[in-house]
Amino acid sequence: MSTTFHARSPAAYEAFMGRWSRRICGPFIAFTGSEAGESIVDVGCGTGSLTRVLTETVQPKRIVGVDLSDAYLEAARQNIRDARVSFEKADATQLNFPDAAFDRAVSMLVLQFVPDADRAIGEMKRVVKPGGVVAAAVWDSYGGVPAHRMFWDAASNIGVATEKDLASFFFRPMTRPGELAAAWIGQGLIDVEQSSLTIRMDYAGFDDYWAPIAAGEATLGKFAADLNSADRNRLETAVRRSYFGGVADGPRSFAAMTWVCKGHVV
Repeated sequence: MSTTFHARSPAAYEAFMGRWSRRICGPFIAFTGSEAGESIVDVGCGTGSLTRVLTETVQPKRIVGVDLSDAYLEAARQNIRDARVSFEKADATQLNFPDAAFDRAVSMLVLQFVPDADRAIGEMKRVVKPGGVVAAAVWDSYGGVPAHRMFWDAASNIGVATEKDLASFFFRPMTRPGELAAAWIGQGLIDVEQSSLTIRMDYAGFDDYWAPIAAGEATLGKFAADLNSADRNRLETAVRRSYFGGVADGPRSFAAMTWVCKGHVV
């Protein structure tokens, strides 16, 4: 299975990431230059955040969302009932489509979880027509997502996260400056442009932040779930202290940055 993402519950995913990915959708779509009447494949569609915004804003001819998680796909099907949209189970590194089947391939917050990300980019290129666009967004996981960095710094400070744990999260594929653009150029795409987009992650309080982690969702949740109960409690206490920042619990807002890249198929 070509993913390191830990998918468990669509509801927990919504609390952990879905609400933030929707904030990125508009700026990302604007960056990609999506136009009405296009046929689009959404690679790693998850619960359908990007697919939904595409249907509402650019009026595509059709969208096919693909993902490896049956639970996420079922949630997407339930949430998006549009004749132009379909969802299929597929591996990003082995897309089940013929060559040149789409006008555009997009992937949002997915490639960092694909161990062979270069192969996934090659597959996105393969299924796009000449002149079409391949575009993606990934988190700047080392320096751009302090809400997650807070978790890992706490885990490191209390000694439950190893150097290997930190490196595997902070330096995922395609997350370093310029890495996406280099991969796009390496795949033979042209007119390559890499930039960044920033949103805010806003939490009502620590419980709002911690609940999806406690539910075991995504990488942070899996890491916490794999700890023994004593270490898990220590980690929660350490993260809570960082979240509070020396004042009472309450709303907190964190910047969050993605790298974005696009290029044309020759």
